[in-house]
Amino acid sequence: MISRRDFLQTSMATAALYGGSGFGNWSRLAAQQSLTQDQLLQFDTFGNVSLIHITDIHAQMKPLYFREPSVNIGVGANRGQVPHLTGEDFRKLYGIDDGSPSAYALTHDDFSALARSYGRVGGLDRVATVVNQIRADRPDALLLDGGDTWHGSYTCYHTQGQDMVNVMNALKPDAMTFHWEFTLGSDRVAEIVQGLPFDALGQNIFDAEWDEPAELFPPYSFYETGGVKVAVIGQAFPYMPIANPGWLFPEYSFGIRDEHMQQMVDEVRAQGAELVVCLSHNGFDVDKQMAGIVSGIDVILSGHTHDALPEPVLVGETIIVASGSNGKFVSRVDLDVQNGRMMGFRHKLIPILSDVIAPDPALTALIDEQRAPYIAELSEVIGTTADDTLLYRRGNFNGTWDDLICDALLSEREADIALSPGVRWGPSILPGQDITREDIFNVTSMTYGQAYRTEMTGEFLHVVLEDVADNLFNPDPYYQQGGDMVRTGGLGYRIDVTKPQGSRITEMTLLRTGEVIDPTKSYVVAGWASVNEGTEGPQIWDVVEDHIRKLGTVTLDQNTSVEVIGA
Repeated sequence: MISRRDFLQTSMATAALYGGSGFGNWSRLAAQQSLTQDQLLQFDTFGNVSLIHITDIHAQMKPLYFREPSVNIGVGANRGQVPHLTGEDFRKLYGIDDGSPSAYALTHDDFSALARSYGRVGGLDRVATVVNQIRADRPDALLLDGGDTWHGSYTCYHTQGQDMVNVMNALKPDAMTFHWEFTLGSDRVAEIVQGLPFDALGQNIFDAEWDEPAELFPPYSFYETGGVKVAVIGQAFPYMPIANPGWLFPEYSFGIRDEHMQQMVDEVRAQGAELVVCLSHNGFDVDKQMAGIVSGIDVILSGHTHDALPEPVLVGETIIVASGSNGKFVSRVDLDVQNGRMMGFRHKLIPILSDVIAPDPALTALIDEQRAPYIAELSEVIGTTADDTLLYRRGNFNGTWDDLICDALLSEREADIALSPGVRWGPSILPGQDITREDIFNVTSMTYGQAYRTEMTGEFLHVVLEDVADNLFNPDPYYQQGGDMVRTGGLGYRIDVTKPQGSRITEMTLLRTGEVIDPTKSYVVAGWASVNEGTEGPQIWDVVEDHIRKLGTVTLDQNTSVEVIGA
């Protein structure tokens, strides 16, 4: 008798063979002109349940450019495993042709040239078109939002998330979970959540004082679709008070809470759930580990780490779906559920190529309405990128946007060393493209963006780097509690990702003089996004804007200040 796991593996192989998994035929098309909307959205309807997944939009309502990482290091059991493959290795694994639309959408090589050929990606009015077409085919499809939605733009900052709430309400999701939303502050989050026309889920969002589930965020909700009783369990980002300022949401505690998750799975199964879906903001490696610990989850819709995978990953009998970020992709998952069991599935990661997919007129009008009061400020040109300078952020170490922010901190704050957080959000700017105020906010906008200036000893700097490195390179995913590596300006170092905490960082050097960092000496350090309450300083977007205005044209040399060993 074939096991259910073997059956699912056969389902994955069959779906890939017949174009029902991954990108289907469009990945082989050589040029934008040969792509049509129908080809991008073509899907052979399967089974009786459809899930639509979007995540990590970061308040990006308009089409944009977004370069995928060139460095995404896996450690421990995840070394060399997806999503920790990039560029040529990624294309080889999935059979993606160089220069193809999928090469542009999923990898970083030749990004600027391919971007000029294939155009921008994303735009929530294009996402609406995709969602509407799926619903036309499968009217009771569930639309699930993985969070990091009400954060990351000029208008989102100035409306305290209301612009995104208005637009997402028009998309009519069935449920969402959370991460950066909490940085609006717990009062504002409560105000929004109480007015949402869909479910706000988080089995791991607890009342901090009473250590019991928070009433505002139910752990799960049931949906009847395709004659199937589906339970969706929310999993918010587990490490909120570590990665973000806990003083903004002191009422709540988080954590992975595996045991409680298992209780919730058992509870919904006991109530007749035939399909159990986890809507997660854990991050991909954490989701993989959780899938191996918690039994009974059929599908994990993964968010937080911005990974985009053309095929689900199977862990035991659980499939894990990763749908990218910034509105760049929509995942559709069709499932065949019979007698309370998931018997097979068909999946497609749909790239939102903005020049191919027609915008939904109603959403375009609504988006423009949200932006109208701010359009003059948004569109003001602050500078331009040089013909050889691509601004991007995404990868384990500095991207060029990060280098520019660090340069601004060094110059405008008169510092020896700059530190910038290793966040993953932020669109790209092509060579020769204008840099607007909106572009600057897209990589800096947050509710605690003060640019501090302080002194740190060499010893303390080493502790900071080691601590962040362990958040990223601890071989146990459950201890990977932050984003990517803190970005540094004016400071070089060597990192061995295979070493234990406390011994990864060596050869710290002050780049301005070439001298080795003295553990006993104090250095002037400028940074931003401190989690400490009461941090003082100008807002980082003002610091960066002042710096770009002085430069006029932004030119950045290749950053060789970090030497990575063991990757």
